[in-house]
Amino acid sequence: MFKDKKHIQTIRHEGPMGFILFLAWFGALVYFINHANGFWEVVLAFLQACVWPALVLYKVLELLALS
Repeated sequence: MFKDKKHIQTIRHEGPMGFILFLAWFGALVYFINHANGFWEVVLAFLQACVWPALVLYKVLELLALS
């Protein structure tokens, strides 16, 4: 039935980089949660862990003066 149709197989190798980024996010989450004292500070720590890569990239580009 499907023998006359062509199938294209796509292979992606983004797993290792995704794992490294996950470890970095998890490390930031642990760091921020260790400094939290209450429930809302834990929520804030989670949000900080989600946003910190963008802030780090901004600071790196600012130091390199590529803008």
